[in-house]
Amino acid sequence: MVIYIRLRRGHVARLLGQRPGLTEILVNVDGKEEKAVCYEELTGPVAAGDEVILNTTAVHKDLGTGGYHFVVANLNITGTEVPEAGHIMKLRYAPGQLKVLAAEEDDSPLADAIRGLTTLDGMPVLVGSLHSQLGPSAAALRRQAPAARLAYVMTDGGALPIAFSRLVRELRETGVLDFTVTCGHAFGGDLEAVNIYSGLLAAMANGADAAIVAMGPGVVGTGSPFGCTALEQGQLVNAVQTLGGLAIAIPRIGFADPRSRHRGLSHHTRTALGRVALAPCYVALPDLPPDQASLIRRQAAEAGLAERHRLVTVPGDVALDAMRDLNLKVTTMGRGPDTEPAFFLAAGAAAVLAARALAGRLPPLQ
Repeated sequence: MVIYIRLRRGHVARLLGQRPGLTEILVNVDGKEEKAVCYEELTGPVAAGDEVILNTTAVHKDLGTGGYHFVVANLNITGTEVPEAGHIMKLRYAPGQLKVLAAEEDDSPLADAIRGLTTLDGMPVLVGSLHSQLGPSAAALRRQAPAARLAYVMTDGGALPIAFSRLVRELRETGVLDFTVTCGHAFGGDLEAVNIYSGLLAAMANGADAAIVAMGPGVVGTGSPFGCTALEQGQLVNAVQTLGGLAIAIPRIGFADPRSRHRGLSHHTRTALGRVALAPCYVALPDLPPDQASLIRRQAAEAGLAERHRLVTVPGDVALDAMRDLNLKVTTMGRGPDTEPAFFLAAGAAAVLAARALAGRLPPLQ
């Protein structure tokens, strides 16, 4: 028999911090004090002295979870209850399945509005492939379109609980994001949705003028061309265009990563937009030094992006300025704007195109 989860008993030593939906704790486990995360909406509240069951698999495998174990159950809690409204299950048929009130359901106040929508009516949607693209693109778009109502639609390609993202909390608290939607098996947003299509429509029904769509923290990758959740970017472009929105892809660009497949225009972007995306979109390219710009253009041409999509080069510095003014600390693979500026400039360039679309200065693709 194969066991897929490494479980351990632990005792809560103390609480380290809290934010909506998540409590960070220090636990005694296997003779050591280590950090753990408790999603109280799944397991109930936690307090010092509680005995807990921990999923220790990711830390044991030294994966990119920030060095946290995760609370599976609090043995000091004998039972919990759920609200009556809603019947959509996420993490379905797993021990941790949870019930949500989806925006599409009869009991939702948005149900009628969503059912009456058949199109996004040209709403600009920035489509990312990594969670770290959310911060610079959202900050840049807020700087350029301060009155716009901006939604973040989180897919289930990375972390499933939106509470795990400190970035989302910061963007909500500073007013950069107006609300969030979690779709698929992702959960914990201001609105819940069954899939990306209804998630986008829910955003519009809730008054969004523009949206940013990307996975939560973390990305699954294998080094193979198609073995990465970042390829959902192509599927998201298809969804936006199917619904009559204006898709603006945020390319993953960098020059500091030692892996050749991520130098310049990442192979994930080339595959997602060159092979997976069947619908056209805008691809925002930032102003870069001539040698870097030349490499990006060559890679885009070789991947067939210029034939499928509309590539537009614009300045992306607004992202750096907005992040600095907000004191927003975002990194990609541990690198910030000082060491990997092209990554953040690309997000800013996409925001520039979205702002032009909101102002009616970006022509439709067709």
